Formats: sequence, structure tokens, C-alpha cells
Amino acid sequence: MENLVPALELGQATGAARGDDLGRTLRTLGKHADPKAVRAAAEEFEAVFLSTMLAPMFKGLGQDDMFGGGPGEETYRSLLVDEYGKSIAKSGGLGIADAVERELLRMQEVAK
Repeated sequence: MENLVPALELGQATGAARGDDLGRTLRTLGKHADPKAVRAAAEEFEAVFLSTMLAPMFKGLGQDDMFGGGPGEETYRSLLVDEYGKSIAKSGGLGIADAVERELLRMQEVAK
């Protein structure tokens, strides 16, 4: 389980998924990143990954008459899926954040 995340441009991999915010965060960690910032970026990466994996599960669900349906429900459903991803990542997730954190720290050591 040590090499789950290959040495690649993490910013490029995540930038396509959720805009450039996470990619920019990962690129700006720099050579002397705070370990807390590295962990936060790793958890954010895992949250984006989990949200992307959870999204298809909710695509097949129909509109809920109780909440009115329509485009508003679609918007809030995607926000809910994002929050599910964040919650799962924060509570331990799948271990992806651990692997990303190790890789970021390794890349930081190599850059020194």
C-alpha cells in the first residue's frame, strides 16, 4: 500500500476534477511546506477523489418530489456529494490522504 499514488503532478491530476484550487494549493506548498498544510492538501485531494467516485451513485436517483426537483436539486445534490467526500476523507477515508501526504513529503525532500 506504500505506492498507491505515483510520482506525478498532483496539481494537474486534480485541477481537471475540481477547478484549479486544489492544484494551485498543491503547487504552492513549495520546498518548505508546513506539515499541517501538507496533510490538509492530502485530505482535500482524497475528498475530491471520493466525491468523484460517489457522484455516479447519485446520478441514477430520480428527482425527489419532497424537495421540488429541478435544477436546484441537482445543484444541491452535487454540493451534498462534495460534503460526503470531505466527511469520509476527514474521518479516515480510504488511506489515499496518507499515501498522498507521504508522496508530497518525499517530493519535498527531493527538492531540498
